[in-house]
Amino acid sequence: MNSQLSRAVVVVAASAITVSLAACGGAEEDDGGPGRSAKSDAIKVGLLLPENQTARYEKFDKPLIEKAVARLTRGKGQVVYANAKQDAATQSSQVDTMIAGKVNVLIIDAVDSKAIAGSVKKAKDAGIPVVAYDRLAEGPIDAYTSFDNEDVGKVQAQALLEALGDKAKDGQIVMMNGSVTDPNAKLFKSGAHSVLDGKVNIGKEYDTVEWKPENANTNMAAALSALGKDKVIGVYSANDGMAGGIITALKAAGLSTLPPVTGQDAELAGVQRIVAGEQFMTVYKRYAPEAAAAAEMAVALAKGEKFDGVINQLVDSPTTKRVPSVLVPGISLTKANVKATVVDDGVYTVAEICTEKLKSACEELGLK
Repeated sequence: MNSQLSRAVVVVAASAITVSLAACGGAEEDDGGPGRSAKSDAIKVGLLLPENQTARYEKFDKPLIEKAVARLTRGKGQVVYANAKQDAATQSSQVDTMIAGKVNVLIIDAVDSKAIAGSVKKAKDAGIPVVAYDRLAEGPIDAYTSFDNEDVGKVQAQALLEALGDKAKDGQIVMMNGSVTDPNAKLFKSGAHSVLDGKVNIGKEYDTVEWKPENANTNMAAALSALGKDKVIGVYSANDGMAGGIITALKAAGLSTLPPVTGQDAELAGVQRIVAGEQFMTVYKRYAPEAAAAAEMAVALAKGEKFDGVINQLVDSPTTKRVPSVLVPGISLTKANVKATVVDDGVYTVAEICTEKLKSACEELGLK
Protein backbone atom coordinates (compact mmCIF):
# COMPACT_ATOMS: atom_id res chain seq x y z
CA MET A 1 0.00 0.00 0.00
CA ASN A 2 1.37 3.41 -0.91
CA SER A 3 1.90 5.39 2.26
CA GLN A 4 0.41 8.50 0.70
CA LEU A 5 -2.90 6.86 0.01
CA SER A 6 -5.14 5.88 2.90
CA ARG A 7 -7.50 3.34 1.41
CA ALA A 8 -11.05 2.96 2.69
CA VAL A 9 -14.24 1.38 1.45
CA VAL A 10 -15.69 3.00 -1.64
CA VAL A 11 -18.51 4.66 0.21
CA VAL A 12 -18.07 6.06 3.68
CA ALA A 13 -21.01 7.27 5.71
CA ALA A 14 -21.12 11.03 5.93
CA SER A 15 -21.14 10.81 9.68
CA ALA A 16 -17.73 9.15 9.66
CA ILE A 17 -15.98 12.15 8.17
CA THR A 18 -16.85 15.73 8.98
CA VAL A 19 -15.23 18.34 6.82
CA SER A 20 -14.84 21.99 7.72
CA LEU A 21 -14.28 23.97 4.56
CA ALA A 22 -11.52 26.48 4.24
CA ALA A 23 -12.19 29.97 2.97
CA CYS A 24 -15.76 29.86 4.19
CA GLY A 25 -17.50 32.63 5.97
CA GLY A 26 -20.06 35.33 5.61
CA ALA A 27 -20.12 37.40 2.45
CA GLU A 28 -21.93 40.59 1.77
CA GLU A 29 -21.94 40.35 -2.01
CA ASP A 30 -23.90 37.63 -3.74
CA ASP A 31 -21.25 36.82 -6.34
CA GLY A 32 -18.47 36.62 -3.78
CA GLY A 33 -14.89 37.02 -4.96
CA PRO A 34 -11.39 36.29 -3.73
CA GLY A 35 -11.38 36.00 0.03
CA ARG A 36 -15.12 35.61 0.44
CA SER A 37 -17.76 33.02 -0.35
CA ALA A 38 -20.55 33.48 -2.85
CA LYS A 39 -24.10 33.37 -1.57
CA SER A 40 -25.76 33.05 -4.95
CA ASP A 41 -25.36 30.49 -7.71
CA ALA A 42 -23.61 33.06 -9.92
CA ILE A 43 -20.14 31.75 -9.18
CA LYS A 44 -16.98 31.59 -11.33
CA VAL A 45 -15.19 28.26 -11.37
CA GLY A 46 -11.68 28.25 -12.79
CA LEU A 47 -10.88 24.96 -14.56
CA LEU A 48 -7.27 24.22 -15.46
CA LEU A 49 -6.52 21.00 -17.33
CA PRO A 50 -2.97 19.80 -18.05
CA GLU A 51 -2.77 18.80 -21.70
CA ASN A 52 -4.67 18.00 -24.85
CA GLN A 53 -2.69 15.06 -26.26
CA THR A 54 -4.74 12.62 -24.20
CA ALA A 55 -8.23 12.63 -25.69
CA ARG A 56 -10.09 12.44 -22.38
CA TYR A 57 -9.55 16.01 -21.18
CA GLU A 58 -11.23 17.89 -24.01
CA LYS A 59 -13.73 15.16 -24.92
CA PHE A 60 -14.90 14.14 -21.44
CA ASP A 61 -13.57 16.04 -18.42
CA LYS A 62 -14.17 19.60 -19.59
CA PRO A 63 -17.76 19.16 -20.85
CA LEU A 64 -18.70 16.93 -17.91
CA ILE A 65 -17.48 19.49 -15.36
CA GLU A 66 -19.20 22.32 -17.22
CA LYS A 67 -22.45 20.35 -17.29
CA ALA A 68 -22.22 19.49 -13.58
CA VAL A 69 -21.49 23.10 -12.57
CA ALA A 70 -24.46 24.29 -14.63
CA ARG A 71 -26.71 21.73 -12.95
CA LEU A 72 -25.51 22.58 -9.45
CA THR A 73 -25.88 26.34 -9.99
CA ARG A 74 -29.16 26.26 -11.93
CA GLY A 75 -27.35 27.51 -15.01
CA LYS A 76 -25.93 30.59 -13.28
CA GLY A 77 -22.40 29.34 -12.65
CA GLN A 78 -19.61 30.14 -15.09
CA VAL A 79 -16.66 27.86 -15.89
CA VAL A 80 -13.53 29.73 -16.99
CA TYR A 81 -11.30 27.23 -18.81
CA ALA A 82 -7.64 26.97 -19.78
CA ASN A 83 -5.44 24.10 -20.95
CA ALA A 84 -1.70 24.17 -20.20
CA LYS A 85 -0.72 21.89 -23.11
CA GLN A 86 1.77 20.02 -20.93
CA ASP A 87 3.66 23.16 -19.84
CA ALA A 88 3.98 23.75 -16.08
CA ALA A 89 5.06 27.38 -16.50
CA THR A 90 2.01 28.06 -18.67
CA GLN A 91 -0.23 26.53 -16.03
CA SER A 92 1.31 28.73 -13.34
CA SER A 93 0.54 31.81 -15.46
CA GLN A 94 -3.00 30.53 -15.96
CA VAL A 95 -3.49 30.38 -12.19
CA ASP A 96 -2.34 34.01 -11.97
CA THR A 97 -4.88 34.94 -14.65
CA MET A 98 -7.64 33.10 -12.79
CA ILE A 99 -6.78 34.91 -9.56
CA ALA A 100 -6.79 38.27 -11.36
CA GLY A 101 -10.11 37.31 -12.91
CA LYS A 102 -11.57 36.80 -9.42
CA VAL A 103 -12.77 33.24 -9.73
CA ASN A 104 -14.45 31.89 -6.60
CA VAL A 105 -12.79 28.47 -6.73
CA LEU A 106 -10.18 26.61 -8.78
CA ILE A 107 -10.22 23.05 -10.12
CA ILE A 108 -6.64 22.18 -11.09
CA ASP A 109 -5.34 19.10 -12.86
CA ALA A 110 -1.63 19.77 -12.47
CA VAL A 111 0.91 19.37 -15.25
CA ASP A 112 3.55 18.95 -12.54
CA SER A 113 2.23 18.17 -9.07
CA LYS A 114 5.24 19.67 -7.30
CA ALA A 115 5.69 22.74 -9.47
CA ILE A 116 2.07 23.80 -8.96
CA ALA A 117 2.44 24.07 -5.16
CA GLY A 118 3.43 27.75 -5.23
CA SER A 119 0.46 28.64 -7.41
CA VAL A 120 -1.90 26.73 -5.11
CA LYS A 121 -0.58 28.72 -2.16
CA LYS A 122 -0.95 31.95 -4.11
CA ALA A 123 -4.61 31.13 -4.78
CA LYS A 124 -5.22 30.23 -1.15
CA ASP A 125 -3.58 33.49 -0.04
CA ALA A 126 -6.06 35.26 -2.29
CA GLY A 127 -8.90 33.41 -0.55
CA ILE A 128 -9.60 31.08 -3.45
CA PRO A 129 -10.07 27.41 -2.46
CA VAL A 130 -8.51 24.75 -4.69
CA VAL A 131 -9.80 21.32 -5.74
CA ALA A 132 -7.06 19.04 -7.07
CA TYR A 133 -8.47 17.11 -10.02
CA ASP A 134 -7.23 13.72 -11.23
CA ARG A 135 -3.66 14.39 -10.01
CA LEU A 136 -2.78 15.08 -6.39
CA ALA A 137 -1.36 18.58 -6.53
CA GLU A 138 0.95 19.70 -3.76
CA GLY A 139 0.29 22.81 -1.72
CA PRO A 140 -2.67 23.70 0.53
CA ILE A 141 -5.45 22.07 -1.49
CA ASP A 142 -8.96 21.88 -0.04
CA ALA A 143 -10.23 18.74 -1.77
CA TYR A 144 -9.18 16.09 -4.25
CA THR A 145 -10.91 13.77 -6.69
CA SER A 146 -9.38 11.10 -8.86
CA PHE A 147 -9.41 7.40 -9.51
CA ASP A 148 -7.99 4.83 -7.14
CA ASN A 149 -4.72 5.02 -9.00
CA GLU A 150 -2.77 2.31 -7.22
CA ASP A 151 -5.68 -0.02 -7.88
CA VAL A 152 -5.62 0.98 -11.57
CA GLY A 153 -2.06 -0.35 -11.76
CA LYS A 154 -3.17 -3.56 -10.07
CA VAL A 155 -6.06 -3.98 -12.52
CA GLN A 156 -3.70 -3.54 -15.46
CA ALA A 157 -1.11 -5.96 -14.07
CA GLN A 158 -3.67 -8.60 -13.13
CA ALA A 159 -5.12 -8.48 -16.64
CA LEU A 160 -1.63 -8.92 -18.10
CA LEU A 161 -0.99 -11.93 -15.86
CA GLU A 162 -4.29 -13.48 -16.92
CA ALA A 163 -3.39 -12.96 -20.58
CA LEU A 164 0.01 -14.62 -20.09
CA GLY A 165 -1.42 -17.54 -18.12
CA ASP A 166 1.03 -20.36 -17.41
CA LYS A 167 3.58 -18.79 -19.79
CA ALA A 168 4.18 -15.79 -17.51
CA LYS A 169 7.86 -16.68 -17.00
CA ASP A 170 8.60 -18.06 -20.46
CA GLY A 171 10.04 -14.73 -21.60
CA GLN A 172 10.31 -11.11 -20.50
CA ILE A 173 7.88 -8.25 -20.22
CA VAL A 174 8.50 -4.55 -20.80
CA MET A 175 7.05 -1.95 -18.43
CA MET A 176 6.18 1.40 -19.96
CA ASN A 177 5.28 3.69 -17.07
CA GLY A 178 4.02 7.25 -17.29
CA SER A 179 5.76 10.57 -16.71
CA VAL A 180 7.67 11.17 -13.48
CA THR A 181 6.05 14.62 -13.20
CA ASP A 182 2.62 12.96 -12.75
CA PRO A 183 2.05 11.58 -9.23
CA ASN A 184 -0.56 9.20 -10.62
CA ALA A 185 2.13 7.51 -12.72
CA LYS A 186 3.99 6.63 -9.53
CA LEU A 187 0.82 5.04 -8.10
CA PHE A 188 0.04 3.11 -11.30
CA LYS A 189 3.61 1.83 -11.26
CA SER A 190 3.47 0.88 -7.58
CA GLY A 191 0.20 -0.97 -8.02
CA ALA A 192 1.47 -2.84 -11.07
CA HIS A 193 4.69 -3.88 -9.37
CA SER A 194 2.77 -5.18 -6.35
CA VAL A 195 1.09 -7.69 -8.68
CA LEU A 196 3.86 -8.43 -11.19
CA ASP A 197 6.99 -8.67 -9.05
CA GLY A 198 8.09 -12.27 -8.68
CA LYS A 199 5.51 -13.52 -11.18
CA VAL A 200 7.11 -12.26 -14.40
CA ASN A 201 10.58 -11.38 -15.62
CA ILE A 202 10.79 -7.62 -16.23
CA GLY A 203 13.35 -7.21 -18.99
CA LYS A 204 13.15 -3.45 -19.46
CA GLU A 205 11.30 -0.66 -17.66
CA TYR A 206 10.88 2.98 -18.66
CA ASP A 207 9.41 6.18 -17.25
CA THR A 208 7.99 7.82 -20.37
CA VAL A 209 8.64 11.53 -20.79
CA GLU A 210 5.38 13.50 -20.91
CA TRP A 211 3.37 10.32 -21.56
CA LYS A 212 4.03 10.85 -25.28
CA PRO A 213 3.25 7.94 -27.64
CA GLU A 214 6.33 8.76 -29.73
CA ASN A 215 8.54 8.41 -26.64
CA ALA A 216 6.91 5.09 -25.78
CA ASN A 217 7.52 4.01 -29.38
CA THR A 218 11.22 4.88 -29.12
CA ASN A 219 11.53 3.10 -25.77
CA MET A 220 9.78 -0.01 -27.09
CA ALA A 221 12.03 -0.17 -30.14
CA ALA A 222 15.05 0.04 -27.84
CA ALA A 223 13.66 -2.73 -25.61
CA LEU A 224 13.06 -5.02 -28.58
CA SER A 225 16.60 -4.42 -29.80
CA ALA A 226 18.08 -5.13 -26.37
CA LEU A 227 15.94 -8.13 -25.44
CA GLY A 228 15.16 -9.66 -28.79
CA LYS A 229 11.71 -9.37 -30.32
CA ASP A 230 10.92 -13.04 -29.77
CA LYS A 231 11.71 -12.80 -26.06
CA VAL A 232 9.08 -10.15 -25.24
CA ILE A 233 5.89 -11.90 -24.14
CA GLY A 234 3.92 -8.94 -22.81
CA VAL A 235 3.94 -5.17 -22.33
CA TYR A 236 2.64 -3.21 -19.38
CA SER A 237 1.61 0.15 -20.82
CA ALA A 238 0.27 2.71 -18.35
CA ASN A 239 -2.14 4.30 -20.85
CA ASP A 240 -3.72 3.93 -24.27
CA GLY A 241 -1.76 6.67 -26.02
CA MET A 242 1.51 4.95 -25.17
CA ALA A 243 0.01 1.57 -26.06
CA GLY A 244 -0.54 2.91 -29.58
CA GLY A 245 3.14 3.87 -29.87
CA ILE A 246 4.20 0.51 -28.42
CA ILE A 247 2.05 -1.49 -30.84
CA THR A 248 3.45 0.49 -33.76
CA ALA A 249 6.96 -0.46 -32.63
CA LEU A 250 5.96 -4.12 -32.26
CA LYS A 251 4.55 -4.17 -35.79
CA ALA A 252 7.61 -2.39 -37.17
CA ALA A 253 9.78 -5.11 -35.63
CA GLY A 254 7.94 -7.65 -37.76
CA LEU A 255 6.01 -9.47 -35.05
CA SER A 256 3.18 -11.36 -36.71
CA THR A 257 1.55 -12.20 -33.38
CA LEU A 258 1.49 -9.30 -30.93
CA PRO A 259 2.08 -9.91 -27.22
CA PRO A 260 -0.65 -8.68 -24.85
CA VAL A 261 -0.44 -4.93 -24.23
CA THR A 262 -2.30 -3.10 -21.46
CA GLY A 263 -3.64 0.45 -21.45
CA GLN A 264 -5.75 3.00 -19.62
CA ASP A 265 -8.39 5.67 -20.38
CA ALA A 266 -10.53 3.71 -22.87
CA GLU A 267 -9.64 6.12 -25.66
CA LEU A 268 -11.52 5.41 -28.87
CA ALA A 269 -8.34 4.32 -30.66
CA GLY A 270 -7.53 2.02 -27.73
CA VAL A 271 -10.99 0.45 -27.75
CA GLN A 272 -10.69 -0.06 -31.51
CA ARG A 273 -7.31 -1.77 -31.06
CA ILE A 274 -8.91 -4.07 -28.47
CA VAL A 275 -11.71 -4.95 -30.89
CA ALA A 276 -9.09 -5.61 -33.57
CA GLY A 277 -7.09 -7.86 -31.23
CA GLU A 278 -4.01 -5.62 -31.18
CA GLN A 279 -4.32 -4.34 -27.60
CA PHE A 280 -5.38 -6.72 -24.85
CA MET A 281 -7.08 -4.36 -22.40
CA THR A 282 -7.57 -0.85 -21.11
CA VAL A 283 -8.77 0.53 -17.81
CA TYR A 284 -12.14 2.17 -18.32
CA LYS A 285 -12.55 5.04 -15.91
CA ARG A 286 -16.01 6.51 -15.59
CA TYR A 287 -15.21 10.20 -15.91
CA ALA A 288 -18.73 11.32 -15.08
CA PRO A 289 -18.55 10.52 -11.32
CA GLU A 290 -15.06 12.02 -11.07
CA ALA A 291 -16.14 15.22 -12.81
CA ALA A 292 -19.38 15.39 -10.80
CA ALA A 293 -17.48 15.07 -7.52
CA ALA A 294 -15.06 17.82 -8.50
CA ALA A 295 -17.90 20.11 -9.50
CA GLU A 296 -19.88 19.41 -6.34
CA MET A 297 -16.91 20.08 -4.07
CA ALA A 298 -15.93 23.19 -6.02
CA VAL A 299 -19.41 24.70 -5.96
CA ALA A 300 -19.74 23.96 -2.24
CA LEU A 301 -16.37 25.56 -1.51
CA ALA A 302 -17.24 28.63 -3.57
CA LYS A 303 -20.50 29.04 -1.67
CA GLY A 304 -19.15 28.22 1.79
CA GLU A 305 -21.17 25.02 2.06
CA LYS A 306 -20.28 21.55 3.32
CA PHE A 307 -19.86 18.48 1.11
CA ASP A 308 -19.43 15.80 3.78
CA GLY A 309 -21.68 13.28 2.04
CA VAL A 310 -19.57 13.23 -1.12
CA ILE A 311 -16.29 12.17 0.53
CA ASN A 312 -15.13 8.55 0.58
CA GLN A 313 -11.42 8.96 1.42
CA LEU A 314 -8.93 11.08 3.30
CA VAL A 315 -5.69 11.32 1.33
CA ASP A 316 -2.25 12.61 2.31
CA SER A 317 -0.17 14.56 -0.20
CA PRO A 318 3.52 15.31 0.47
CA THR A 319 2.47 18.74 1.77
CA THR A 320 -1.10 18.41 3.05
CA LYS A 321 -2.54 15.76 5.34
CA ARG A 322 -6.04 14.30 5.39
CA VAL A 323 -7.36 15.98 2.26
CA PRO A 324 -11.12 15.32 1.81
CA SER A 325 -11.26 13.18 -1.32
CA VAL A 326 -13.39 11.14 -3.68
CA LEU A 327 -11.67 8.18 -5.35
CA VAL A 328 -13.44 6.30 -8.14
CA PRO A 329 -12.58 2.66 -9.03
CA GLY A 330 -11.49 1.67 -12.54
CA ILE A 331 -12.83 -1.23 -14.65
CA SER A 332 -10.86 -3.67 -16.78
CA LEU A 333 -12.14 -3.40 -20.36
CA THR A 334 -11.39 -6.24 -22.78
CA LYS A 335 -13.10 -7.66 -25.85
CA ALA A 336 -15.56 -9.37 -23.53
CA ASN A 337 -17.15 -6.20 -22.11
CA VAL A 338 -16.82 -3.44 -24.71
CA LYS A 339 -20.59 -3.24 -25.05
CA ALA A 340 -21.29 -3.44 -21.31
CA THR A 341 -18.93 -0.54 -20.60
CA VAL A 342 -18.26 2.23 -23.09
CA VAL A 343 -21.20 1.45 -25.39
CA ASP A 344 -23.89 0.99 -22.74
CA ASP A 345 -22.60 4.04 -20.84
CA GLY A 346 -22.91 6.16 -23.97
CA VAL A 347 -19.21 7.01 -24.19
CA TYR A 348 -19.02 5.75 -27.77
CA THR A 349 -21.59 4.51 -30.22
CA VAL A 350 -21.15 1.25 -32.09
CA ALA A 351 -20.87 3.33 -35.26
CA GLU A 352 -17.94 5.27 -33.80
CA ILE A 353 -16.08 2.11 -32.79
CA CYS A 354 -16.93 -0.13 -35.71
CA THR A 355 -15.31 1.38 -38.76
CA GLU A 356 -15.49 -0.52 -42.04
CA LYS A 357 -12.11 -2.08 -41.27
CA LEU A 358 -13.45 -3.43 -37.95
CA LYS A 359 -16.85 -4.55 -39.21
CA SER A 360 -16.23 -8.30 -39.04
CA ALA A 361 -14.44 -8.08 -35.69
CA CYS A 362 -17.34 -6.08 -34.27
CA GLU A 363 -19.85 -8.63 -35.51
CA GLU A 364 -17.94 -11.40 -33.74
CA LEU A 365 -18.27 -9.42 -30.50
CA GLY A 366 -21.96 -8.73 -31.01
CA LEU A 367 -21.40 -5.02 -31.61
CA LYS A 368 -24.19 -4.14 -34.01
